[in-house]
Amino acid sequence: MSGEGSPDLDIDGTGLDIVILAGHWHEEISNGLIAGATRALEESGASFRLLRVPGSFELPVAAKAALDAGADAVVALGVIIRGGTPHFEFVSDAATSGLTQVAISTGKPVGFGVLTLDDEQQGLDRAGLPGSKEDKGREAAEAAVATAVLLRELRG
Repeated sequence: MSGEGSPDLDIDGTGLDIVILAGHWHEEISNGLIAGATRALEESGASFRLLRVPGSFELPVAAKAALDAGADAVVALGVIIRGGTPHFEFVSDAATSGLTQVAISTGKPVGFGVLTLDDEQQGLDRAGLPGSKEDKGREAAEAAVATAVLLRELRG
């Protein structure tokens, strides 16, 4: 599995304001990602809120708005499953490139929890659900908190 070797981040996020943004598509997988991110943020001590967007394509604009409004970081969660048309590639690229641009333009972290999958089972295996092999929602939240703490230290 691709999650082998992932770091064990135990970061104190006290004082951070984090926004979880999650798409509505593929509800079971999305809900698992949200649960993993929520657990990680609760354990870190960061304050957070959850906002839903229609789908992964809308994550970048919502992330930019959240960060511009004062959030210290965003955890972006989405599920994109390959279909029979090029739509998968367009949405995957738009979400990935858009979230990268948001992080760079705002100077604030975006935890990347957008799953790009060949089939639903791959998502179930990564969603942090009972029986899942990975918890990508948790990993995205941990990365957002760890990076926000690092940036706070760098900026003194």
